[in-house]
Amino acid sequence: MCAGLPGAPSRFVNVSTVATTAAPGGPVIDDNGVVFVLADRYRRLGGVRLQQDLGLGGLVFTRERTQWWLRVPRPPVDRMEYLFEIEDANGHRSTITDPANPLRAPGAFGDKSVLEFPGYRAPDWLHAQGVDGVEREIAVEAPLLGGELTGVLWAPTDLDEDEPAPLLVVHDGPEFATLGGFVQYLAAMIAAGALPPIRAALLSPGERNEWYSANADYAQTLMSQLLPTLPAATARIGVGVSLGALAMLHAHRTQPPGFDALFLQSGSFFVPELDGQESEFSGFAAVTEFVDSVLDSGRDPHPVPTVITCGVAEENLANNQRMAHRLTDLGYPTSVHTVRDAHNYVAWRDALHPHLTGLISEMADDRAA
Repeated sequence: MCAGLPGAPSRFVNVSTVATTAAPGGPVIDDNGVVFVLADRYRRLGGVRLQQDLGLGGLVFTRERTQWWLRVPRPPVDRMEYLFEIEDANGHRSTITDPANPLRAPGAFGDKSVLEFPGYRAPDWLHAQGVDGVEREIAVEAPLLGGELTGVLWAPTDLDEDEPAPLLVVHDGPEFATLGGFVQYLAAMIAAGALPPIRAALLSPGERNEWYSANADYAQTLMSQLLPTLPAATARIGVGVSLGALAMLHAHRTQPPGFDALFLQSGSFFVPELDGQESEFSGFAAVTEFVDSVLDSGRDPHPVPTVITCGVAEENLANNQRMAHRLTDLGYPTSVHTVRDAHNYVAWRDALHPHLTGLISEMADDRAA
């Protein structure tokens, strides 16, 4: 999909058509859960498993004549992304989307099939008309990182270049725009009067696992070299998802004066006792060292309003709740909101309104007072 969003740069995917209608012929939902079926007319498969991120057990399909089927209990979510792992007669495995389900959700590692439970509703702003926007490339030399720190600066067309306005600094920005409709959200909310005119620096992740893993060189480059090149801001709000949320909090705490507010979604706030499954991740030691330093800290020189969102089915939920409690103790006005979903861009998209909307409005009102 390559269609441009209303009021958004044409490079960004139109997510308004993703996973918003029922799936005829797909999984069957009943009072006891969900039944998945995969046809195997010529009995070529040796096995089928369900891949998902909801922590469900018992995911091996059963063969019945020329099809495979699996029943799972209703998970505690409103939508479910999944894939089928199939095995051929020679034991070779691969993953496919569900051929009987036309609904797809885009992701950083490709599309997944989507099951939407009764009552799920995608955000209204996905289909709303947005203000026109302009963009320009941003880039700074980053010798500490051995390259460049790049991105796109988006702003409403009618916002004068010299006019101060709130500034969002968004990790994984281009990906969030493409996979989570972030620019469409801004354009639609500004058009509706729910947000003031606002700029967004959509930062490319670069060497993501290295840069976002509590990397002091990255934090210094971001705060001391890139941000001073951006237009004057009435309030500067750091936005990040997953490892990008961890990196945003790290930059705020280690590079004063930091941000005026933080919006952190499904942060990778790993601690060994909760997140041993992440121990093979290359940045695990650096991340856990930083998280421990926050949890053990007795003070914070610059606590700011912070909003945290996380999916109810995420492994990260416990460490996000722990971090929220600690930030509150350190003086951060912190709120935590759960989403009935998992660790994916649609879940992060669905939490933007009202949670980011409220944070931006609060900061704009405070600065106008």
